[in-house]
Amino acid sequence: MAPSIIDQSIKIRRMASPDPHPRFYVPGQYPTEQSVGYLLNKVLSSILAQADGQLARYRLTYAQWIPLYKLFKEDGCTPIAMARDLSMDPAALTRSLHRLEAKGLIRRERSTQDRRVVHLWLSDEGRAVAEHVPGVMAEVLNSHLQGFSHDEWQLLLQLLQRMLANGEALKAAPGTADTSSSKGPR
Repeated sequence: MAPSIIDQSIKIRRMASPDPHPRFYVPGQYPTEQSVGYLLNKVLSSILAQADGQLARYRLTYAQWIPLYKLFKEDGCTPIAMARDLSMDPAALTRSLHRLEAKGLIRRERSTQDRRVVHLWLSDEGRAVAEHVPGVMAEVLNSHLQGFSHDEWQLLLQLLQRMLANGEALKAAPGTADTSSSKGPR
């Protein structure tokens, strides 16, 4: 039996001691089509476009589905907590929430303990819509993984998780500016 992709990846990792600071890219010496960032962006754009097309039957865009599904999993959260948990720009999230509220899919309620705090809740219609959306997203993601073996899918997840962990480590490193929450010039 031939070794799986994951077995091959483990073997390669054992053979080479990883360079803590690899230099896979040299400025001006690689085509854009070989940039991991470019490819990740293109894949994400394709997923979002397909999701938007399929979510239209529920009168949703991908940007609206994210907070709707968050409420499906955690009804009653606050917009501030939601923006933080979803890594969304608070202003963009607010626009999505206004649209969801106008469609009758969510409602806002002031906290009885602290009137400054607003909690978000799904309406009955919002809950009914939210129940259908994970199937749409599974279909979109599975379409993008067409032709992948189970091992390749698992390897892709592992590699993306490693990249994410590397990015989180960079944010936490001393002397590294974390611009993810900066407001920029006013």
